[in-house]
Amino acid sequence: MKRVFLMLLVVSLIISGVTSVYGAETIKVGLITPLTGPIATFGQSVEKGVRMAVDEINAKGGVLGMKIELFVEDNQAKAEESANIARKFIEQNKVVAILGPVISSNTLAAAPIAQQSKVPLLSPTATNPRVTQVGNYIFRACFVDDFQGTVMARFARTGLGKRLNTAAILYEKTSDYSIGLAKYFKETFISLGGKIVAEESFSSGDQDFSAQLTKIKGKNPDVLYVPSYYDTAGLIIKQARELGINVPILGGDGFDSPQLAELAGKENLKNCYFSGHFFAGSKSPEVRTFVANYKKRYNAVPDMLAALGYDAVYMLADAIKRAGKVDRDAIRDALANTKNLKLVTGTITLDENRNPKKSAVIVGFDSNGNQVYKTTVNPPKK
Repeated sequence: MKRVFLMLLVVSLIISGVTSVYGAETIKVGLITPLTGPIATFGQSVEKGVRMAVDEINAKGGVLGMKIELFVEDNQAKAEESANIARKFIEQNKVVAILGPVISSNTLAAAPIAQQSKVPLLSPTATNPRVTQVGNYIFRACFVDDFQGTVMARFARTGLGKRLNTAAILYEKTSDYSIGLAKYFKETFISLGGKIVAEESFSSGDQDFSAQLTKIKGKNPDVLYVPSYYDTAGLIIKQARELGINVPILGGDGFDSPQLAELAGKENLKNCYFSGHFFAGSKSPEVRTFVANYKKRYNAVPDMLAALGYDAVYMLADAIKRAGKVDRDAIRDALANTKNLKLVTGTITLDENRNPKKSAVIVGFDSNGNQVYKTTVNPPKK
């Protein structure tokens, strides 16, 4: 009898453990995002998009008859905090998947923890190629830096009405995101026959870029590439224009924030462009519906961070539905087999490295600092 009792007790504990991890009544998902700190608008936009998608799915009955239970933690855009939150989500909240973090350096801190614990981690917005190289449980909903760096180098050479032959780069030497974009822009620009005449750097938290910009001005480049987030890019654009640098200034998706115009001055955004994942003025039915619903809910126009957060939830929900059960391994396998999933930021098919092949939108600004559509660039066909 004692042996039978012990066996029943073990079975009970195993079942209890499975239930606590996978959830019998809800699907537990964690979101790591910067709600405060230097890039808070990024994290706030992602959270809004994620919450909107979760509420839509739950209102329709959830996934596999279960509601999504969302846990949200503010990582303040800090790598160490991102790692701590990932551990908390896995060990305490027993999530079946993690959404986020938002920026590449934070994701690179959290991803090894998720990989070791075999918990799927899907970043809506981390673009550094090394993110998914961490392991087979790591995914993203956005295109990768080698693509957008290449896109902007090509745009610099031929997309502005005339061929620009020389470029300068001003990047953040303490940011994986900025280093990666600078590398891919430089390589592509040179391969297309262009010349890099200046390459300057700065550190996280810097506010004064006059020394670097003065050196760049002395080299008289045709274009300036600034692969940075909006909080720094806005200051750089303002200071560059004040120094008389009036050439086109290009950037990556980190430019996409309403605060860019506030920091740079809307008059200084003339002849500035960036590569993005989404344009709210698109006429596609998916974008129109999303924008209308977002405006109704938040009384604001969604940016690409909101759109990518929204799409990441639907990617995860689609994978859980196809998996047919709330199991981390099954969800991982289903995510890896995502094909032709039509979402707001494009149709997603994940490649063998769990990266989506998606188009990039190049966005400029009008005289009032409002974003305007320039062109769409598709990924190369293989």
